[in-house]
Amino acid sequence: MEYVLKTKDLKKTYGNYNALNGLSMNVPKGSIYGLIGRNGVGKTTLIRLICGLQKATEGDFSLYGINNHSKEIVRTRKRIGAVVETPSIYLDMSAEDNLKQQYRILGIPSYSTIPDLLKLVGLENTGKKKARNFSLGMRQRLGIAIALSGSPDFLILDEPINGLDPQGIIEIRELILKLNHEHDITVLISSHILDELSRIATHFGFIDKGQMIQEISALELNTKCRKCVKLTVSNMEVLCNVLTEKGYDYSVISDKEIDVFAKLDITSLVVELAKKECNVLNIQEQDESLENYYINLIGGNRNE
Repeated sequence: MEYVLKTKDLKKTYGNYNALNGLSMNVPKGSIYGLIGRNGVGKTTLIRLICGLQKATEGDFSLYGINNHSKEIVRTRKRIGAVVETPSIYLDMSAEDNLKQQYRILGIPSYSTIPDLLKLVGLENTGKKKARNFSLGMRQRLGIAIALSGSPDFLILDEPINGLDPQGIIEIRELILKLNHEHDITVLISSHILDELSRIATHFGFIDKGQMIQEISALELNTKCRKCVKLTVSNMEVLCNVLTEKGYDYSVISDKEIDVFAKLDITSLVVELAKKECNVLNIQEQDESLENYYINLIGGNRNE
C-alpha cells in the first residue's frame, strides 16, 4: 500500500508537557483519514508539524516518501493544502479577491482557474460580497478553496465542521467526498465530532495523550463494532450491579442510559430488575457507535 504520510515516534514537548509522545501513523494514498481524539490530545500539534509550522522535538515523518529532514521536504509540502484551526481569509475581501491574493502569494500567473475553484466549493454566486458577511460554513468553504489554490493532492483539515449548523455540515461533507472521489485528493481530517467522521472516513486513527492508540480501516471498524442493547432505566446503580454479577460487558452513557454488549434474556433481566425497584424504561438494539468504540478503546467509562 502506498502512503501519503508516515510518522514514526513523533514527539513535541513544551517545557514538561508532551503534546505528542511517540506518535506513529500511516495515511494511505486516496483515503479519507479521520484523526480522532478529544480536544487537547495533540491533533492540531501533529498537523502543524506536518505543515512545517512547528518542528518536532524528536522522531521523523515522511511525505510521499520524502523525509522531513531532507531539503526536498519544502518542495514536497507544496503538494499539501491545509486549513489549520481557522480559515486564513481576508474578511474585507470577496471570495474571488481572497483567491486572487492567494494566487499572488503562490506565484500563480493566471487567475483563469478561479471561477472553477469557486464553483467547486459552492461560492460562485457570491459576487462582491465580503467574507465578513459570509456564514461560518461559507467561510470554511472559502478556506478550503484557498487551500486548494496550489492544486494539492493532499488536503489537511483541522476541525472543519466545528460550530457549523446542520446545513453547513452537509455542505462540507459533500465537498470532501467530491474532492476525494472526483479529484483523487487524499484527505486528513482532524475532528472530535465522531458521528460525522463515521459517514465519510475510509480509515481512522485514534489518538489519546499524544499517542496513536489504534489505526483501522472503516471496513475493519464495521466488523469490530459490536451489536449492543441500549437500556434506559430508573436506577443505574442497580443495573450495573446486576450486569457485573452476570459478567456482562457494558458502557455507561448517562445516569439513565447504558449500552450492554451481550446477548440478553430481556424478560428475565426486566423481572430481576423490577424486584430490585429498577424499572426498564426503554430497550433498543443497535450497533456500537464510533464514539463508544473510541471511549472503550482509550479506557473510558466501561466495565469488562
